[in-house]
This record gives sequence, structure tokens and C-alpha cells, in this order.
Amino acid sequence: MEAQDERLKALSEALVNMKVLKLYAWETHFKKVIEGLREVECKWLKAFQLRRAYNSFLFWSSPVFVSAATFSTCYFLKIPLNASNVFTFVATLRLVQDPVRQIPDVIGVLIQAKVAFVRIVKFLDAPEIQSRQRSCMNHEKSILIKSASFSWDDDSLKPTLSNIDLEISTGEKVAICGEVGSGKSTLLAAVLGEIPKTEGTL
Repeated sequence: MEAQDERLKALSEALVNMKVLKLYAWETHFKKVIEGLREVECKWLKAFQLRRAYNSFLFWSSPVFVSAATFSTCYFLKIPLNASNVFTFVATLRLVQDPVRQIPDVIGVLIQAKVAFVRIVKFLDAPEIQSRQRSCMNHEKSILIKSASFSWDDDSLKPTLSNIDLEISTGEKVAICGEVGSGKSTLLAAVLGEIPKTEGTL
């Protein structure tokens, strides 16, 4: 699921910014990146399906193996096997085999639920969500950026935008002008919380 998240993230970024990819002729590069992520995802899916097949075989064949092992043990230990013992054991085994077969599915559903809850908590605890919730309480300024720096890479020492100060009141109209590559789209992405903030307030 982590590999699937990485692939979906790259794919959604490519689709959202398709005009930019076409403009700079980056389609081939992004296609290779997405295909590489897809190969990693397929590797995990293949391993998952193989393990699922092994588990299915094990759990579906376990009643036969358990019965054979039990009756063999009784035979070697000279425990008498009569109809009442055998039928009682087979009936008991039949009762418990369905719940036992459901164990892998239940574990898989629990893992998926845990991953889903982690995603929801991570989304709700994201800095941009928290800052938006705080900014909703302040009606004086619609957008307020103070001495903020932004970088597409969290660990980058060289920010994409640095020392940005911007105040926009509710209802105010602002035009952002500049040369190609000067950071207009990055500033808009920063306002929307789509680019990580390295310092300052937003």
C-alpha cells in the first residue's frame, strides 16, 4: 500500500501539472518515473498474491492434515479409534475450520483499516490543514505570510521561495506578475499549502 501511495502521488502530480509537462517536454521522464514506481508496486502485489495463495492452500488443506496427523498419532500411541471418537473429532474439526479459515481475511481487513486510519490522521494533522483551521478563526486577513520560505524538498537548504511577506484582506484582488520561472505558480502553491514551508508563518 505504501508503494501504491507513491505511485498514485506521482501519477496525480503528473496529471494535475500536465500542461507544464507538455510545455517543457517532460512526459518521457515522468512516464519512466511512474513506470518504475508501478514496477515496485507490482513486485509487492506479486509477493502478496503468492503469500495469499500459500495461506489459502495451507488453511484449506489444514483439516485434512490435522485429521491425518491426529489419527496417525492415535494409531501409533495405541489409542482405540471407535466410531464415537472419530465422528466427534471430525464434527468438532468441521465446526472450527470455517472460523480458522477466516483468520487471514480478518487480519488483512484489520491491516487495511489501520492503514486507512493512519492516512486520515496524517491528513488531519498536516501543517497546512492546521494552519487553515487557525486562519479560519482570524477574519481580518484572508492570506497572511510573514518571513516565510518554501521548498519543494523538505530537507533542502536552498528554498524555492525565501523571505516572503504577503498580506491579503478578505475581498481584496491581487495580481501576481513576473517573468517565466520567477515563482508565480510556486507562490500560489504555497498559499494553497501544496508546497512545504521551511520557516516563517503562513
